[in-house]
Amino acid sequence: MLKNKIILIGLGLALAFSGYGQEMSFEEYEPKSGLTVPEHPVKRAKYPFIDVHNHQNATMNKEVLAKLVKDMDGINLQTMVNLSGGTGENLKSGLANMKGNYPNRFLLFANVDFKNIDDPDFGRKAAAQLEQDVKNGAQGLKIFKNLGLTLTDKNGKRIATDDPRLDPIWAKCGQLGIPVLIHTGEPKQFFDPQDKNNERWLELKQFPSRARPADKYPSWEQVMAEQHRMFKKHPKTKFINAHLGWLGGDLARLSKIMDEMPNMYTEIGAVLAELGRQPRFARDFFIKYQDRIMFGKDSWEPTEYYTYFRVLETNDEYFDYYRKRHAFWKMYGLNLPDEVLKKLYYKNALKIIPGIDAKAFPKS
Repeated sequence: MLKNKIILIGLGLALAFSGYGQEMSFEEYEPKSGLTVPEHPVKRAKYPFIDVHNHQNATMNKEVLAKLVKDMDGINLQTMVNLSGGTGENLKSGLANMKGNYPNRFLLFANVDFKNIDDPDFGRKAAAQLEQDVKNGAQGLKIFKNLGLTLTDKNGKRIATDDPRLDPIWAKCGQLGIPVLIHTGEPKQFFDPQDKNNERWLELKQFPSRARPADKYPSWEQVMAEQHRMFKKHPKTKFINAHLGWLGGDLARLSKIMDEMPNMYTEIGAVLAELGRQPRFARDFFIKYQDRIMFGKDSWEPTEYYTYFRVLETNDEYFDYYRKRHAFWKMYGLNLPDEVLKKLYYKNALKIIPGIDAKAFPKS
């Protein structure tokens, strides 16, 4: 009997010291897949493409600018839209630097300065400044996410995206024939409880300031509804709804919104992780709305584009995304038809954004 007890104790100690039953955090868990499937990594886009969603320091020095162009060449990025163009003299300086040195490689979008939002004539003055910015060389307008979320007036009241004081700006864009690329809100999970059911739990843990609790912020539904009302109110203005309008995880709902608002276009910056986990449904979506989706990336890191190309161009299965906090799941290729790829990569942007040099892209 004593001998059996000693054996059992020994087995228990052996299991304990071998790591059986060990605990680790979600951040530490990085399993290596045992799956072996065909792989087709892509480091250069099949066609020259236009990135409609990028942010750069427009006044970077010439050496940094030359390195940027070299990196663009490496991935077949022909034209980059720098959405951080600014306004007034800042915009002019950026245009002189980026377009002055590389006339056909960059576009700059103007931005709105909201510091005088309480001025009773703010909308008209902002529209007039935008018109001057376009005369100076801006080819579109970019609206950042502070509008509708954190931007307030002198009384601390939040400025909604559909605030009527801004109507002259949207109307002016329609008159000038330039698109508005607008980022409204955040991923819905940022507004949800930060608990075990939240897909973005890891991101919210790593970046607590990204949480949008209900006691401090309007609901996600309210923020997005304000954007959609504004789109409907200005049917003659073309809006590029950034990040698939934060509906990459609900393409059926996004489809309904696009059907309701033919003046709304979209782009895929920072939401590839949503598309790569639903390849069949996403492929159908891209085919159905092939004339209204553009390529965008957002943050600049050339090697991260490889995952975009692989998701869009190949039929590969079960491969890694490049950022765990956005996708702890695997990616699958959409294997988009060539004509859909061409529209996504460059044809739709050529159609929507005025003044892009079309000679650098295939004619058919």
